[in-house]
Amino acid sequence: MRLPAPETVTVTSRRIACDGDDSLGLGHPRVWLAIPPETGFVDCGYCDKRFVLDPNHAHDDH
Repeated sequence: MRLPAPETVTVTSRRIACDGDDSLGLGHPRVWLAIPPETGFVDCGYCDKRFVLDPNHAHDDH
């Protein structure tokens, strides 16, 4: 059984960076993540934060 993500963030780019939540002192090393077109989302391997691509406002990545 898969648990829901602790936090979900809507983004407009397929490549995003995650470094956790520094406001609570729970940060982690910055990692770059790529959202696959097949799923439309990616989960951070450190903090399990889910990044969901907003297809209506997405822009091309270089």
